[in-house]
Amino acid sequence: MTDKTHRGTIFLEDAEVLQQEEHPGRQFILRVRAPKCARAALPGSFAHVTCDPAVPMRRPLSIMRADPEAGWIEFLYKIVGEGLGHLSSRRPGDVISVLGPIGKPFVLNPQRRRPLLIGGGVGIPPMLFVAEDMHRKGGDFEPLVIMGSELPFPFPTVASSIALEGLSEQATHGLELLEKLQIPSRLASWAGLEGCHRGFVTDVARQWLDGLSAEELSQVEIMSCGPTPMLRAVAQVARDYDLPCQVSLEEFMACAVGGCAGCTVPVNTPDGVAMKRVCVDGPVFEARDVFPPAA
Repeated sequence: MTDKTHRGTIFLEDAEVLQQEEHPGRQFILRVRAPKCARAALPGSFAHVTCDPAVPMRRPLSIMRADPEAGWIEFLYKIVGEGLGHLSSRRPGDVISVLGPIGKPFVLNPQRRRPLLIGGGVGIPPMLFVAEDMHRKGGDFEPLVIMGSELPFPFPTVASSIALEGLSEQATHGLELLEKLQIPSRLASWAGLEGCHRGFVTDVARQWLDGLSAEELSQVEIMSCGPTPMLRAVAQVARDYDLPCQVSLEEFMACAVGGCAGCTVPVNTPDGVAMKRVCVDGPVFEARDVFPPAA
């Protein structure tokens, strides 16, 4: 039986492909016209898209950017499997079916005005969405964005003009699009990429957190998306510094609207461990609920 909770908030649209860019490492940035989804999308939500008429199963893709006025949404994906290989062949003017936005988003806490946003690999898109959404809405948030990738970043990177104390000498570059918004960012990679800390995103996070005063730490909340091992490490950072932390999980999905229960994960609740659906109960969860400390 299909979950009816989200009726009226998820839209099915025939979306025109506006732009498809290929980047090193079989990475693609896809922009489509989907005005209903663009108006309703929130940082952390995703869409379930068709890849090709020959591939019946949809694929879940995190929404990286959304322009509610122009009516487009944008995805970053890496070819993994036949479906996304077909999606990469879509060209401007083609039409794909988009079901979205789906899922619970990241939630900003006005008492935590120094959000630490950590993204890894295909977990980068939600962090960009959070950062740009903060900038669009204004307010006094002062985020720091840390990105990690073993592939060349699919965005221009530049030597940052925004000073940050306590970071490794290698961590000199940030994303140009965030620099233009005056949002500080730093990069990490084991691939020897220019301007990147050679190591983990959590190394850079700890360096920054160690330089904060007790008052500044009390204003930090971590938000993160990426591979499960990275999220587990981020959750440990949150525990070590006694910080709230929201994580967006990645999981295989069939229906993406709560009907098939194929994307369930164990989550700690006040009543004990329960199986929750990543698609509609998440994908954003409290880190402590999905990554409890090791016994």
